[in-house]
Amino acid sequence: MSAVFSASPHTKFRGLACLAALMIVLPLVAGVAHAGEPTLVSLKRMTLEELLNVEVTSVSRAPERLADTASAIQVISTEDIRRSGATSLPQVLRLANNLNVAQKNSHDWGISARGFNTELANKLLVMIDGRTIYTPLFSGVRWDVQDYLLEDISRVEVISGPGGTLWGANAVNGVINIISKSAAETQGAYIEGAAGTQLRHAFAARYGGELARNVHYRVYAKQQERDSQTFANGTDAQDGWNMAQAGFRIDAEPTLQNTLTLQGDYYAGTEGFVGGGETEVSGANLLGRWSHIFSPLSDLRLQLYFDRTHLRQPVRSPFASTGFFTDDLDTYDLDFQHRISFGKGHRLVWGGGYRQTQDRVKPAPGLSFEPNRLRQELFSAFGQIEVPAFDRLSFTLGSKLEHTSYTGFEIKPSVRAQWKLDRKDNVWTSVSRAVRTPSRIDRDLLQPNNTPVILKGDSRFESENVIAYELGYRGQFSSRVAFSAAAFYNVYSKVRSVSRTPVTTFPLYFANDLEGETHGAELTANFELSKNWRILGGYTLLRENIRVRAGGTDLNNALNELSDPDQQVSLRSSADLGPSVRLDVSYRWVGTLRNNNNGQPGTVPSYHEVDARIEWRLTDQVSLSLVGQNLLHSRHAEFGLQGPMRVEIRREVYAKATWRF
Repeated sequence: MSAVFSASPHTKFRGLACLAALMIVLPLVAGVAHAGEPTLVSLKRMTLEELLNVEVTSVSRAPERLADTASAIQVISTEDIRRSGATSLPQVLRLANNLNVAQKNSHDWGISARGFNTELANKLLVMIDGRTIYTPLFSGVRWDVQDYLLEDISRVEVISGPGGTLWGANAVNGVINIISKSAAETQGAYIEGAAGTQLRHAFAARYGGELARNVHYRVYAKQQERDSQTFANGTDAQDGWNMAQAGFRIDAEPTLQNTLTLQGDYYAGTEGFVGGGETEVSGANLLGRWSHIFSPLSDLRLQLYFDRTHLRQPVRSPFASTGFFTDDLDTYDLDFQHRISFGKGHRLVWGGGYRQTQDRVKPAPGLSFEPNRLRQELFSAFGQIEVPAFDRLSFTLGSKLEHTSYTGFEIKPSVRAQWKLDRKDNVWTSVSRAVRTPSRIDRDLLQPNNTPVILKGDSRFESENVIAYELGYRGQFSSRVAFSAAAFYNVYSKVRSVSRTPVTTFPLYFANDLEGETHGAELTANFELSKNWRILGGYTLLRENIRVRAGGTDLNNALNELSDPDQQVSLRSSADLGPSVRLDVSYRWVGTLRNNNNGQPGTVPSYHEVDARIEWRLTDQVSLSLVGQNLLHSRHAEFGLQGPMRVEIRREVYAKATWRF
């Protein structure tokens, strides 16, 4: 472990001394915790055994105990979110040790699993209540417009490793499934307000009620304004932003066998474009879902949603005048699945789906897509069966078949073997194939939008492929220690590269000339030191070997698709200091990040930071909290090329009040 902490001696000592002091003080204070009667807050804490019994759905599209899942999955609970002090979904995802989360500026983030956290990361599938968050422009997620009232999130399930068998394209290196609470779980009123240094102000309100017997609803609204970050030379990055969002959810249970859900959201905001200018964003979605239970062994689900997004962003280019690029995207998605259990332990999940996207672009002088209007269709079908063998050994076989407008049919098979040593210990291994289908950047890009074109997409661009091997363990060593570990080895082919046109050199174009391997490990340990004090530790190791295939070319020397640290360490301490006081402290160390600097290796230095939150529960309805983030440094870099214009993330302190009634 000595190689892990490679920061400078001064910062290393300061960070570890701070962490050590907190770790010494906490047990002393926690020793007198709960001298009085336990409060509602303390009763919400689950034991480690209860945590392993939490039901998750992302691995097999059916409820199963976390302890029984044959996958590298981590679950972020409502209580985890509340105690973290997070104010955005990307901050929530820092709680998952199997993710690399890097803040680029005030409103943009890079999030990935097991590598490939590029400027336009595109190998992670993200869903909110079954709605895929996806832009076909670059096959990735715009994290600046993904928001929700965090108090209403039931849990976040984070899978590292391919999920293409059940979830399809882009579930290459991981799946994130954000699941909100039902309307019945959010009855009454909730109000929160916060203000601080970076978070200038934030306000949210939600009210839930009953429309009729077994018909519940909630409505919510929130608004926040954030200050800008700082360039490395100390000047203002001018990237502050303002965002508002509102939504509703209705859940009905007309019979014991049927459940209906209708929900929707609307958002709008403005974002400072790094270095000057303003981006406009807005969007709306509407989702309906019907679930029917035939019997304890069989159920089905039918889901339909519509999603609209709008983006108007300034574009600067050395090859054209500054202008505004506009993109409007409509998505229609229909998804069906049926689960049935039969025989002795056999379980089959099958289904299909249809998605249509309609993309409309208004080009800027420096950026365009051809054609400006594009309608695409995606057809899919999947099936997965779990077959018991002998002596607690079972196999899971499955595949997904997709037909895309760009590449035609794609097949993504998977084989898993699982050995349940007992109710608390589980070993698994798997082999999977997944693909990242082409985006509009890969096929349709034009930069600039006039002659001569410098960089363009290529209609011959194919899907990127990965064959992924995994071995994992999850178990509970004792009533106070739980542990999970996963090792992986991924083989990639047809990864995106940049080639030059023969003879004329320009335009440069995207090709599939990279290949290579990645391997690593993910470790998580959960220690319940006492009834009132818990520590969660995590460590990830990543090694990447991406190269130009024989006979291929890449002007970026196989560097452009990689922006990842080779190691990460995290520690979170959660303590109840009395009937009404809670203290949470988290530490993270992120190793040196290597990226592409015009075809030469660039770096973001390793860094470590501490976040802390203290909460006072004044009554069962009212609480106050004080949160500090990035406390070890006034500012630090997490992403981007070295130089005076790299954005650095500031230290932040804010106060928050909540009221439930």
